[in-house]
Parts: sequence; structure tokens; C-alpha cells
Amino acid sequence: MRSKSKQVLLLWLEGFREACSLHRVVILCHRSRKLLLRTGQCFLLNGLIFLGSLGVFKWFIDPALQWILPDQCSPLTSQEFCSYGGFYAFLRGGLLQLFYVFWFYPLYMLSFILSNIWYNDIAKHGFEAIENSDVSSAEALRQGEAPTSLNMANAERPSGLGGVMIGIGEQVYSILLLTFFFLEVYVVGVIPYIGKILNFLLLSWMYAYYCYEYKWNFSGIPLEKRLDFFESNWAFFTGFGSPCVLAIFFLSPLVSGALMAILFPLFVLTATGSGPEKSIGAPRRTWKCAGLGRLPIFYLADTLS
Repeated sequence: MRSKSKQVLLLWLEGFREACSLHRVVILCHRSRKLLLRTGQCFLLNGLIFLGSLGVFKWFIDPALQWILPDQCSPLTSQEFCSYGGFYAFLRGGLLQLFYVFWFYPLYMLSFILSNIWYNDIAKHGFEAIENSDVSSAEALRQGEAPTSLNMANAERPSGLGGVMIGIGEQVYSILLLTFFFLEVYVVGVIPYIGKILNFLLLSWMYAYYCYEYKWNFSGIPLEKRLDFFESNWAFFTGFGSPCVLAIFFLSPLVSGALMAILFPLFVLTATGSGPEKSIGAPRRTWKCAGLGRLPIFYLADTLS
């Protein structure tokens, strides 16, 4: 038990370190102008516009409305003016809701749609940059065992129309799987006492899988192998997803959404630049997690799907 606990801790620390290797983002952006442009656009929309709007609202607009339409009277305020306190509170609440309905919520939806399009471009340009550089394990994979493992993965998928249909089916199934898993994360979060801990753990796995899925898609790794590798390396991916969740776990939904929209492409690039999947086609006994066993993380979501 002690040796396995130590193994879990070391793998968790390795995953955490991989997620925090943000120097890869700088190197990849330096090597790809397209990647730098897309990353800059993502930061401009989600950082300056979306998160900046939330900051302006919190530190300027809301205090200004509190000053213009106060709830309570100061000693210098006339009694006649104080009689409108309830009306002012109602009016101020209505104005705040208008800000949310006509600015924050539409901006959130715009950020969500554009960011999901840009994330795929960011992962694609990052993957292309890695193929022409030596900043990640992609170079080592190309020199050593990676072509073998990736070819083994691709060899299982038939060519032609059959391969296309299988690819489409995997994408649809993956969307269903992650949708049910997201619902599972939400339901677990309302469990008393242990709900927050389980929610943090499941969110760590969810974000870790999201980050690596882009690379695995471009590498042509079948969905079954992805899930097997992910559930077998659960300790590593728990550590990789932890920084993603720590950055947003204690914030309000809008702020956490804006912050994650900024940080997520960075973690996608660090995942693209890391190489734990270089052994995905190798025998299971050679994996670093050998001996820990496979944890059925997606069992419920897989069953529902």
C-alpha cells in the first residue's frame, strides 16, 4: 500500500508539473505565427473584453449605482429622500439585471462559441509546430517508438469510407460520453460533505481529457485506446487537471468561465507538447501506472452513452 501510494503521488506530481510547463506555450507561439495570432485573439476576447467587462462592472458600475441609488440613508440625507430607498433598490436591481441580460450573457455565449472554434485551431497549429520542432516528445517519438505506436493505433481503423464512418461515429460517441460525464460532475457536486471533493476530482479528469483529446484526434488514436490509456493513467491525469480546476474552483460562474477561457488553450498547448501517450501502443506492463490498475472513470457515462 505504501509503495502504491508513493507511485500515485509521484504520478500526480508529474501530471501537475506537465500542466504547469507553460514555457512550451511561449516556444510554440514563437515557432508558429498562426498559433500566436489565434492565442492572441483568444486572450483579447476572453481576457480584455470579457474578464475586463466583469472587472469594470464590479469596481466601477456597481459602486456607482450604489452611490446614485442607495439602499440606506446617511445622516446628511433628508427624510424625504430616504422614503425612496426601496424604489431605488428595485431600480438598481433592474439595471443590474439589464447589464447581465444584454451584455454579460450574450458576451458569454459569444466567447463560448468563438473559443471552441479557436481551441481547435490552437491545438492544430500547436501540433503542426511540434512536428517541426524538438521542444516536445513528438520529436523523440518520431525518432523512436512513436511511429510504431501511432501506426499501431491507425492500423486498427480501416481505410476509405469505413474509416471515415468510424471516425464520425467516434466523434459523436465522444460528445455523448463527455456530455453525460459533465452531468455526472454537476450531480456529484450537490452531495453533502464530500460533494466538493468529488466535484474537484471529476473536474480534474474532465479538463485533463479535454486538453489531451485535441492531440489524440490529430494523432488518429482510436477512442477505445484513449479511454483505456486515460483510465489506466488516472493518477497522472488527476495531477494534470488539478491546476485547471484550482484556477476557477472558488470563483463565481461568470468569472471562472472567463478565466478558464483564457487558461484552457494554454493547457491544451502544454498537453500537445507533452508525451505521455508515446507508450499508448506499447504493452500495458510497460506503462508507468503498471500495478495501479485501471480506474473506471467513465463507466457511468459510457453505460449511459
